Amino acid sequence: MPVQKFINYLEENEVLNKPPGKNITTLKIISTNIAHPKTLVWRGKQVKTGIYKNPISDPIYLGKENVRSDEVSNRKVHGGTYKACYLFSEDNYPYWKALYPNLEWNYGMFGENLTVSGLDETKILIGDIYKIGEALVQITQPREPCYKLGIKFGNPGILKQFIAHAHPGVYVSVLEEGFVKVNDDVTLVEQAKRSLTIRDFFDLVFAKHKNQEHLKLVVNNNALPIHKREKLMKYII
Repeated sequence: MPVQKFINYLEENEVLNKPPGKNITTLKIISTNIAHPKTLVWRGKQVKTGIYKNPISDPIYLGKENVRSDEVSNRKVHGGTYKACYLFSEDNYPYWKALYPNLEWNYGMFGENLTVSGLDETKILIGDIYKIGEALVQITQPREPCYKLGIKFGNPGILKQFIAHAHPGVYVSVLEEGFVKVNDDVTLVEQAKRSLTIRDFFDLVFAKHKNQEHLKLVVNNNALPIHKREKLMKYII
């Protein structure tokens, strides 16, 4: 987004006139995390995974399809245009540490590339555009847990716990590639219009009875992959 257009956006929404630190939530990168390939045995078969991420001190490079040098084992469900990078909130770590106190904890525990302070799925909209370090990204969808999370935590029941907690983190597409490092701010550049929050979308995916108004908001949302929209379109009455 051109600088003048960004300034106009801030002025129109009165962001420039708001007291800093009071009405503006600052999101900040707490940890950058990368995985090397790891092989697990699941149901008698060897499975390669990139969920075992660990913090690194160097900046990471957000590319259009994935984070450079990061392991993406199953490209049907990870990586690609709509899941190029995964962000998870540092704020949720105390909740999970209390449930699993015996695990060896570090950032990247949930397979996130970026651990973010202040990330709130009830306020972030699908389609929002953020500046992170050198990169420009767009919010696309929440993380939906898979069996590998259960393997990592030693409990398949964590999938139900993860859904019930409803703080899944967010995937992004990368509009402009670039490096991201610890302590970089995550700044809202453009807020999506006629969209819904990540939390509302997450609830919609797993709800037995789908909210019709929410369905109508997502089926034409270009920030979502077409296969996701087509699947949800079937629930519109």
